[in-house]
Amino acid sequence: MNITTVSKPHDRLADVLSGEMDAVNVLIRERMASDHAPRIPEVTAHLVEAGGKRLRPMLTLAAARLCGYEGADHVKLAATVEFIHTATLLHDDVVDESGQRRGRPTANLLWDNKSSVLVGDYLFARSFQLMVETGSLKVLDILANASATIAEGEVLQMTAAQDLATDEAIYLQVVRGKTAALFSAATEAGGVIAGASEDAVQALFDYGDALGIAFQIADDLLDYQGSSAATGKNVGDDFRERKLTLPVIKAVAQATSDERAFWERTIEKGKQGDGDLEHALELMAKYATLAATRDDARAWAEKAKTALDALPDHPIRGMLYDLADYVVSRLN
Repeated sequence: MNITTVSKPHDRLADVLSGEMDAVNVLIRERMASDHAPRIPEVTAHLVEAGGKRLRPMLTLAAARLCGYEGADHVKLAATVEFIHTATLLHDDVVDESGQRRGRPTANLLWDNKSSVLVGDYLFARSFQLMVETGSLKVLDILANASATIAEGEVLQMTAAQDLATDEAIYLQVVRGKTAALFSAATEAGGVIAGASEDAVQALFDYGDALGIAFQIADDLLDYQGSSAATGKNVGDDFRERKLTLPVIKAVAQATSDERAFWERTIEKGKQGDGDLEHALELMAKYATLAATRDDARAWAEKAKTALDALPDHPIRGMLYDLADYVVSRLN
């Protein structure tokens, strides 16, 4: 593939890192195997091979390459990151009682909740085996902390998602946990394994953190204004699942007493009927919360790009810069 013909930043990144990504995919298939429990590779393959962009492992490879790394341990770290991500998706779909992921039936729907939870546990264990093999305590610390932060973010979301007292600060804490923690760990670990300076490692962390936040805010916005074909979900799923995401949080903060009663009925109590989603969208339009959410996503993308200024001049840096723009270009 000629790089000049590839338009999307993640595709250009995938093209440049194709050899290393091939090695990551081989390693993933090797390590998701099980001699004694064939359901493990069945369930894992359903999700791992569902056509995801492999963005998180690519970030690890890109960070290591950007910092001049010439070894092979970044491949193990990239596979680690993908296993952690896949494990959390398996668990999330059980917790959320989801029926669709990446436009396909979820593993818990095709098999059962027990299989999804236990295979997720297996992938977490595999991820720790892989990160230990790099021999870097610092990397182990980064990825272990990220795993704990992800779990913490999910528990916080479970308690905050249907509580109208949830404000933007709590929402940001949830997003940092459930999404940004793995983005920042992916980029930071790539810098650490490459032996980059403390300033460069911090810049990579800051980039991943801001990119992850922009990514999740954009996802939450697309739930209300995207297309099912593009998102793999039905428009308004978050409303139906009573999730307090940023567009709703902004509307609740400005609500009249009657409007607050509507949000209490539909989100806190879960009593939803015909026309409620449309009314929710009307309230978001009234207070321009979709536009404000879009502005927030773009502001975080700008923070991600600014963080890159501290990193070496390299073609990959330009691709990471474009990637931050692309994450929010979906909102145009």
